Amino acid sequence: MPGATFASLSKSWGIESLGSPRDWISVAAMARSPPRVVPSLAFCRYWGITPRACAPYRARTKGKDERGVGYVKGNAIAGHRFASLDELQAHLACWMREVADVRVHGTTGEAPIARFERDERSALRPLPGKAPFLQVRELTRRVHSDACVELDTNRYSVPWRLIGESVTAVVAERQVRIFYAGQEVACHAQSLLRRKTIIDRSHLAGIVGAHLLGVSWLPRPEPSSAPVPANPELLRPLQEYEQVLGGGW
Repeated sequence: MPGATFASLSKSWGIESLGSPRDWISVAAMARSPPRVVPSLAFCRYWGITPRACAPYRARTKGKDERGVGYVKGNAIAGHRFASLDELQAHLACWMREVADVRVHGTTGEAPIARFERDERSALRPLPGKAPFLQVRELTRRVHSDACVELDTNRYSVPWRLIGESVTAVVAERQVRIFYAGQEVACHAQSLLRRKTIIDRSHLAGIVGAHLLGVSWLPRPEPSSAPVPANPELLRPLQEYEQVLGGGW
């Protein structure tokens, strides 16, 4: 996973320019499930790594690794109690330095730290002074009747034909990418505001009245209860005319 890979980069003080997917990219996922590879590809782009996908069922192309999770659980964590996350991390750092890095590897027949210093350190470039990679989020959303999906109080448009369907929204690198059936159907810049609607008008092509979306109409003035005459002098009482003429009718 990208978080664990960043921790590994930090420990190694460098990054590789060409990376084999290994543990943190599913080998077959590169071809069969594009949305699930997006976090790893975004991570690679952020750190300047070119991923190299392995062919399915070709174990020799993956490089050599172990049951990393099982080894850490059984050798480093089992039988221990930790009062806090910081205590656990300190224990793991000590364990990696004094146990994992110096034991004889079952496949290579040498200590991992010795192999790293001899063959791998020189292949790494300095770790750039960048902030940690922004965590990628992958969410499932249903397309509303206005051809939008809701994310963090904002609404992002998708092609209107997907109304009622479930889609996958991937948020990474200040972008919102939306996938349906493994294909990207929309890409928007992530809004930093709230309760905004971000529309790509091409998503609404073919809908009657779509060209009016987002148009603000001025409210019509409320009609007055009685029309105002053009000449208010004509509304004088009849008694005034009688006085002027000197008599009544």
